[in-house]
Amino acid sequence: MTALTLFDLVVRSMRKNIKHYYLYFFALIFSVVLYFVFATLQHDPAVVEQSGGKMGTAFKAAGILLLFIAGIFVVYANSIFLKRRSREIGLYQLIGLTKGAVARLLILENTLLSAGALAIGIGAGILVSRVFLLLLMKLVGFDGFIELTFSNTAVLQTVIVFIAIIILTSIQMLIAVRRTTLLGLFNAEKQGEHPKKPKAFRSAFLALLGMVLIGFGYWLSGRMINAFLLINMLVVLATTISGTYLLFRVTISWLFYQVRRRKQGHLGLKGSLSIAPLMHRMKGNANSLTIITVLSAMTLAMLAGAYSLYYSTEKETRSVYPHDFMFGGYGEQDEAVEKQFTDELDRQGISYQYTPIEALNLDGKFLEETSSTKWLGENLYANIISVKQLQQAGIDVDSPDAQTAYFYDASVYWMMKTEDVPFTVQLRTEQNELDVTVTKVREGNVINLPFAGTQLVVDDAFYHEIKDRFINEEEEHRISNFNAIAILDKDQQAEASAIYHELLDAEDRMTFDYYSQYVSTMQTSGLLIFIAGFLGLVFLVSTGSILYFKQMTEADQEKRSYATLRQLGFTVQDIMGGIIRKQLFVFGVPLLIGLLHSIFAIKAASFMFMSDITVPASIAMSIYALIYIMFCFLTVGYYRKTVKAAF
Repeated sequence: MTALTLFDLVVRSMRKNIKHYYLYFFALIFSVVLYFVFATLQHDPAVVEQSGGKMGTAFKAAGILLLFIAGIFVVYANSIFLKRRSREIGLYQLIGLTKGAVARLLILENTLLSAGALAIGIGAGILVSRVFLLLLMKLVGFDGFIELTFSNTAVLQTVIVFIAIIILTSIQMLIAVRRTTLLGLFNAEKQGEHPKKPKAFRSAFLALLGMVLIGFGYWLSGRMINAFLLINMLVVLATTISGTYLLFRVTISWLFYQVRRRKQGHLGLKGSLSIAPLMHRMKGNANSLTIITVLSAMTLAMLAGAYSLYYSTEKETRSVYPHDFMFGGYGEQDEAVEKQFTDELDRQGISYQYTPIEALNLDGKFLEETSSTKWLGENLYANIISVKQLQQAGIDVDSPDAQTAYFYDASVYWMMKTEDVPFTVQLRTEQNELDVTVTKVREGNVINLPFAGTQLVVDDAFYHEIKDRFINEEEEHRISNFNAIAILDKDQQAEASAIYHELLDAEDRMTFDYYSQYVSTMQTSGLLIFIAGFLGLVFLVSTGSILYFKQMTEADQEKRSYATLRQLGFTVQDIMGGIIRKQLFVFGVPLLIGLLHSIFAIKAASFMFMSDITVPASIAMSIYALIYIMFCFLTVGYYRKTVKAAF
């Protein structure tokens, strides 16, 4: 057989199978586009310079993850296509093609398809790279203009990576053709499961165990903050994954069997088209559904977490840095820099509010042992601050009741926010001690880093009582005087921050102000949501496509059954009623369980956030679910065409 004849067979095969390949082809192109964009941004000198190298490193890591996702998707999809085309491969051998020739045909077809996707993907990537750059700059809060340059390195890197994937799938095809027999190829599509009657006690036990493991994982996810945090995380992961597998492998199969037994095997049309096929394939689908469910949950948690960080950046930064600028704690040198700063603000016409804030630095001790003190220790170093001074500085704080205090400390709020109140803190020096009741643990700080530490806010009368009790001539060193500066025109914050950094960088000092920290956090969270969003989208397209391919294969395998039902007088709508039930299970159950897993995962990780993340997490999950549901509609549409054509 000549090479031309082999090539003709490849062209004819691709024409015949194009209706099956289009979604795979699109997903492959999409992966190439995103990988090329990430590689371009990774190597672009303007982007690297703007981020100080941080973005280049992030895109390199994202590219590796994207490669991992795309590689698994291509290999898994390829295995589905090989099984789907088993009869076709068998026919090639019947007409005289050797296994080597069939393998070359498949490899050539795969190479042409992948090369086409690679060429289109790189071309599309070149066209849309600028759009992605603008989106990234918008997310990180950069308003300037960056000229994106064409990167030969990015093109070469993308080509090398996807050539490696082509080689991997070619090896997979070669092995598959070599190992299969002619009889096995013709019977591959007929292979199915014959569900046996489950052993009552064993099945009921494992079914219940699956539910218990998932429930235990959910329960533990809300109680992870203790000395065994790492172990708790591993236990939650292990129990949730094990429980999910048992849920698909045993629990659902057992429930289906109970339904069929109660109906004495008479499932009716809809049951025969939904429950019966699921029972016959549940064993084979358990692994894939478990993997898709768990990875969906992880992707959802990643997306929700990233969007929540981005959504709450301004609020959380302001919680940690309540004042635009703060001076104090560095003696005469600090006073000199402060004067230079305020003089420069005056010279440039930047209006500001200047407020002195006095704090008492006292040693303290938690009197009750709690889960938090096991981590933090019983001792603390506290700044006692009057609520009146904070309100004068423009900080929105409530006034505690007389003789009580509010607890502020952004660094340990994630742990302290679950603490039961009231609790007692003992303030002490060598000569005196005083028990203070803390009635609320509030988020954030009331003075800026690096001066913050633990802050106890009290009313003005109680503050002076504490001061009179603890401070004398020998203890005057315990008084710290801070000066807070608030920029009145928020449009001038960037200009004021630039002046501040210019002065403090010259002094070789750590610089902490609200605006620069907000910009830095915005860059980090914006970059994170950019990467997480697109990695999540690639994963969603990949898993949705895999489910679509599997259902497409099952639809073709069941085509004869649909033809028989049509000949018996059942309408397309009658048949589609059972099929839609099946698709609701195949797509809906992994999505719902994945959503539940991600909700508890986000709940477990909520200690990282000071603000409420319910809204951003809900938005991220809703978008993910809507895109996922689109694949369900595509699958139902393919089934409808198959049923109509089956008559």
